Amino acid sequence: MASRKKGGWVLAASYVSDWIILIIVAVVGFVLGDITPNKRPFYLEDPNISFPYTVNETVPTWLLVVCSTAIPVVLIAIIAIIFVPGATVPKGTPKSLIWKRKLWELHTGWLGLALSLISAWFITNGMKNLFGKPRPDLLSRCQPDIANVANYVVGGIANISSSGQLVSAAICTNPDKNVLDDGFRSYPSGHSSSSAAGLIYLSLFIASKFAITIPFLAYSSYSGDTATSVSAFPSRLNTITPGLPYDKGAETYELSAPNRSAPRNNNTSEALNFPDDPTLKRRLEAHSRNIAGARRQAAAPPLYLLLLSAVPFFGAVFIASSRWFDFRHHGFDILFGFFIGTVTAFFSFRYYHLPIGRGAGWAWGPRSRDKAFWAGVGSFSFATDREWHAGFYGAEPRAGDEEEAVGMGGAQRGGRDRGIGSARGGTETVAVGRKTSTPDDDLTV
Repeated sequence: MASRKKGGWVLAASYVSDWIILIIVAVVGFVLGDITPNKRPFYLEDPNISFPYTVNETVPTWLLVVCSTAIPVVLIAIIAIIFVPGATVPKGTPKSLIWKRKLWELHTGWLGLALSLISAWFITNGMKNLFGKPRPDLLSRCQPDIANVANYVVGGIANISSSGQLVSAAICTNPDKNVLDDGFRSYPSGHSSSSAAGLIYLSLFIASKFAITIPFLAYSSYSGDTATSVSAFPSRLNTITPGLPYDKGAETYELSAPNRSAPRNNNTSEALNFPDDPTLKRRLEAHSRNIAGARRQAAAPPLYLLLLSAVPFFGAVFIASSRWFDFRHHGFDILFGFFIGTVTAFFSFRYYHLPIGRGAGWAWGPRSRDKAFWAGVGSFSFATDREWHAGFYGAEPRAGDEEEAVGMGGAQRGGRDRGIGSARGGTETVAVGRKTSTPDDDLTV
């Protein structure tokens, strides 16, 4: 019991360390964003940096934080507390287990959101100051010293005219250092990356919890009969020789022709006659069952749910677009920033959650207690235990090679552990996992 409690504290500490690391990265990102940027030379006649400076932005920074961070935090909490774990909970399940699952889904939802936002924040802030690309409104911020252009020429042909000549940022006379420095942080767009990181993650979270996905068939749902599984309403059926590969070039005959016979095949003893032939009748009945069964495997979710999950994405698109008509970023800056946020959103969601189409809306479970901080070489999962069943390795339980254990086989330990296969001719076994699900365990994390 003491060992189990200690393992629980170690596991909790590992997730606390995750949050600490994210906070540290966020602070580093803030520091990177406050560094004086590189200032790329520019020329004064460039129309791409001649737009006016917009004082009142459509989406100021405070509103960006509300939309991309605060709103997702609140909505994730509401969904996790109200809708999790759903109608699949067996009657009589202890409330403590239900709340345990709620809190775990809330924790992973917030942790994934933080990973997405902070990753995008760190990448974007670091790149901004490295590239030092002028914003579309740079000249309005710069207030260049036109009378002494020749003193600041760093490229081109130096003469009394500045046409076509590159000048350095030293030509700027604006005394507001913050405004001037920010004029060289165009690439990539921070609003675009942050909005995508927070709101696209929220869209994925909503889609996962409410099963909003494109209908699909698992491979096992398809009929093994290649010729009859391609259409729900076939009018032709390819002649297929049992036991031989399907021949796409084989002749076909109309199913609707009651007195027509299939051509004889050298590899079969009899032709299939329709409709009296019992073999064909059985095949058609099996085909109908396969099609009916496949059609019941999935269905399109209601469109209002699709719209619900798409609203955050549309919000991210609007925020990113506002940077264009506010003259804060060039087109590619916006697109690349949005790309950064999209990548971090998808990565962070899948890092902590099962695939939307196959995960039933659940997050991955927690790490095992003895792999809370480290798994090591030979371990295929942080969710499995290090200790293997004594029957495989000897008299005493010991840490084993998980890949070897999975390859050799396994068995259930005390009726509670999952086993995979058998080991050493089925006489000795190795357990490779933790407890299997029981009605009371379904909600454990």
